[in-house]
Amino acid sequence: MTEIGKKLLSQLTVADAGPFVTIMLNTHVAHQEVERDQIKLKNFAKEAKRRFEKKYAEHDWIAFQEKIDTLLSSKEFWRTNAASVAIILTAEETYIHRLSIPVDDQYYVSDTPYILAIIKNAQFNYAYYILGLNRDSMKLYRIDNKQTSEVPLPENAPKDLVTALGDELTNNGGSSGKDGLSYHGINTKDEEIEIDWINYYQAVDGFLKDSFVNEEGLPIYLYALPENQTMFKKVAKTPYYQSEITISASPAQLTAKDLSTAVEKINSELMKKETQSYTRLMNKKFLDQLVDLVPAAKEGKLSHLFIATSNLADGFGENPETEYDRRQVLNKLAVNVLENSGQVFVLDQKDSPDEKSLLGILRY
Repeated sequence: MTEIGKKLLSQLTVADAGPFVTIMLNTHVAHQEVERDQIKLKNFAKEAKRRFEKKYAEHDWIAFQEKIDTLLSSKEFWRTNAASVAIILTAEETYIHRLSIPVDDQYYVSDTPYILAIIKNAQFNYAYYILGLNRDSMKLYRIDNKQTSEVPLPENAPKDLVTALGDELTNNGGSSGKDGLSYHGINTKDEEIEIDWINYYQAVDGFLKDSFVNEEGLPIYLYALPENQTMFKKVAKTPYYQSEITISASPAQLTAKDLSTAVEKINSELMKKETQSYTRLMNKKFLDQLVDLVPAAKEGKLSHLFIATSNLADGFGENPETEYDRRQVLNKLAVNVLENSGQVFVLDQKDSPDEKSLLGILRY
């Protein structure tokens, strides 16, 4: 889960300032589509007001309407490339969370914010670095929430062989001794190339280990030809380098498309590893019936809660006036687990442990 996802969920689940009005909205870029999004927000606001005044007669709707009107008139709010947005309102606060996944356009009026889509959006979004490594040059890229950016390196970083080795670089079959004299014929050309290769990779590793600022301790995955993968693995001492996932290709002419493909592969491997770890939780005691999960969540008995997206059907049930919505029940279940320091996952059913639609892992 991304840090922003964790931070927002932490804010919302400890907030004691309900009631909450949550509006989930897919967003667009084209002018006409943006106008339709604005109309949809207006309509949801009207419906939310009706529900709010019925459910919370002792509270005033005015503060909520003012916040919605502010969003409707904000050019900045509608200027977005995000797939969707979660708008969460209290009488005092406005929380805006941009999502990279499509959502079911919907509104909620409840004692708790609706966070299931935010949880789903925050899953399988990994933060890490990709080291594009040739024999004589390197570049570093940061990946965060599937967004890629090249990392600017300091002047003294080993960006290429000459910068890294300088006078230590072998020169036309000769090498310099400590006395400053040049010794010829000591190494063959192939040996000299391998010496530079090893020394360069040691310089890259030393930079990553000792100089590179990686406060979050994010892993570094290698994008390099197989022989370069093998050599770097021999010399690498930085704890950030992770060799279990690699991209075996030359980064010499790396395009944005190549990098995007690499990110997809790494994310897929990380997701596979993560979902396999979920399956191992089935060795513990668990509950898989809603009637059992609800009290267990309230009492803080669940360490993990898995909700399959197959549970999240549209609408408010056969009779909207009853205001029963299975999503709201599951949302409250999720909030209770988070409030008791548990973890919540909203997954496609194929990725859920044992492909169960609902699953709660007991702490003991």
